Amino acid sequence: MQTVELIKSAIQSLKANKKRSFLTIIGIMIGIAAVIAILGIGDGITKTMYDKFGNNAKQGQQTTEIVYNPDNVNSTVNGFTQEQVADINTQFGGEIKKAEIEQESDNLSTHADIGNAAKSVTLSLLKKPTHTVKLIAGHNFSKRTFELGDANVLMSEKVAKRQYGSAQNALGTTVTINDVTYKVMGVYRTQAQFTDDGNQNSYGVDLLLPKKVYYQGDSAKEGNTLKLTFSQGVNASAISRRVAKYLKNNSSAATQGTYEYLDMEKALKQFSSQMSIITTFISFIAAISLFIAGIGVMNMMYISVSERTQEIGIRLAVGATPFNIMMQFLVEAVILTMTGGLLGFLGGAGLAHLLAPLLSSAIGGGGIHIHAHISLNAFLLAFGTSAAVGLIFGILPARQAANKNLIDILR
Repeated sequence: MQTVELIKSAIQSLKANKKRSFLTIIGIMIGIAAVIAILGIGDGITKTMYDKFGNNAKQGQQTTEIVYNPDNVNSTVNGFTQEQVADINTQFGGEIKKAEIEQESDNLSTHADIGNAAKSVTLSLLKKPTHTVKLIAGHNFSKRTFELGDANVLMSEKVAKRQYGSAQNALGTTVTINDVTYKVMGVYRTQAQFTDDGNQNSYGVDLLLPKKVYYQGDSAKEGNTLKLTFSQGVNASAISRRVAKYLKNNSSAATQGTYEYLDMEKALKQFSSQMSIITTFISFIAAISLFIAGIGVMNMMYISVSERTQEIGIRLAVGATPFNIMMQFLVEAVILTMTGGLLGFLGGAGLAHLLAPLLSSAIGGGGIHIHAHISLNAFLLAFGTSAAVGLIFGILPARQAANKNLIDILR
């Protein structure tokens, strides 16, 4: 029997029992969809973490950071200056593509003169107007504020009431930071220092300032974070550790703080490994439904063999071999499971893309937005697994059909 005719015959036989075939397909579909959804979300979380914290492989380069942590949190000493950056570019010029100071912008601690009083304050720097804070007095930043570089500041309600008694009284007053005097143009409702998921809240600070105004003059040439850029393929981690060691031995700021290189790539690999273990374990549990669905396939095929005894006898009488009969029923089982597998893949991919945004809103703090990632391997897994289920659970009923004796059937 030719392959095409075999497949056509198998499809016709399955159509003869549409409801039974449909229910069997649904069983396979649910099992495959569960596995694909879990893999899609697990791979999506890993990919999201690499995109946010990993090396910048998309642009053909790698980036790492070295952070300076002062021993005194109120210290005004910066760990990196332009002279140090130039020195690092000279010492490691053949290995580093570029070294530059990364200016921090969130939750900075510094000193400020508010009115006639010197205070320790926290502040965040903005590149554009924000609607994340709720103004209770005055006006918010506008695009023109940033374009012109106006020295304006937004003050939290807590600071305004503590210093001036009310939010309205704080409007028009001044705040001096790093010898720059800012005018208070608005007062916003105080927010919590931390978000619900435990991350620092960029707006849970005392003051909000334009970043362009804050970093000017000498302050624009200093900082506590050094960004290193490498060509793709070099050992960025090893070189970054050497740079951190060089700074510890040669920087004057090393006596008042520590230089630390955080190997995010190593941490991400460990995270990826742990996610893979968790995903595999959960997928294994979900795959139990595939085993149950496989039992359903076997049960259906046994019933089909029993009901079609006369058909088997006729085929044997007109010259079909036991092998032809076995292949007939085996192909039916595989078509059932592969149809369920392909539908399960589509359903699982859709479910993963539906659940990923919900997961982002639940745990995606710090600007992390999780997207499901359905790979070619996931498709091959769905295709291969469904075909294997059909072969494994369809072989025994198919062999039973092939072993029927024509004489017994005629009796």
